[in-house]
Amino acid sequence: METVEPGDVARPRLDLIALIAASIRRERARVGLSLTELAKRAGIAKSTLSQLESGAGNPSVETLWALGVALGVPFSRLVDPPRPAVRVVRAGEGPVTYSERADYAATLLASCPPNARRDLYRIDAQPGGSRVSDPHMAGTVEHLVVGTGRALVGPAEEPVELGPGDYIAYPGDATHVFRALEPDTTALIVMEHV
Repeated sequence: METVEPGDVARPRLDLIALIAASIRRERARVGLSLTELAKRAGIAKSTLSQLESGAGNPSVETLWALGVALGVPFSRLVDPPRPAVRVVRAGEGPVTYSERADYAATLLASCPPNARRDLYRIDAQPGGSRVSDPHMAGTVEHLVVGTGRALVGPAEEPVELGPGDYIAYPGDATHVFRALEPDTTALIVMEHV
C-alpha cells in the first residue's frame, strides 16, 4: 500500500479516480448498459459519466451512490482497490470520497467480498450542512457508531442525536442523514446489503 506524506493528496486522489473509472466501465459492461442508459438511470449527465469513465472526472459521494444504485452494486465496488489477505489502513489512508452537500468525507475501510453482505466506512465530518443520502439498494441497513464528537443521524424525517460510543441502525434504502454537531466528529458505518 502506498504511503501518503502529509499534504500529498494529488497522487492518491488520481489513483482513486483511475480506479473509479475502471470500476464504472467494468460494472456498466457487466450489466450491459450503454452510457446513455446508465446516465439516465443514475440521474446524471451523459457527459459527466463519460468523463468519469475516462478518468477525467472527480465524482462526489452522491454521484457514486447514484451510479451504484443504477448498476445494482454497493458503493464500495466502485472505489475499493484489489486487496491482499492482510490489510492495514492507517488513519489518513484509504479511498476517500467527499460530499458535495456537506463537510463530510467517507473512507472505505473494507468492502464485502463475493457472497458477503457488508462494507465498512470511517466518517470524518465537520459542523455545517447535513449529508443527506438518497436511498441505497433495496434492503440496505446502515449500522453506525460515533467515535468522537456528536452527530444527528438516521432517517431523514426522524434523525437521532448521538455521542461518542452511541450506536444506531436504520434503513439505508430510505433517505437518511448525517450531520456533525461538533468539530472533528468521527463515526464508523457498517453497511449491510441484502
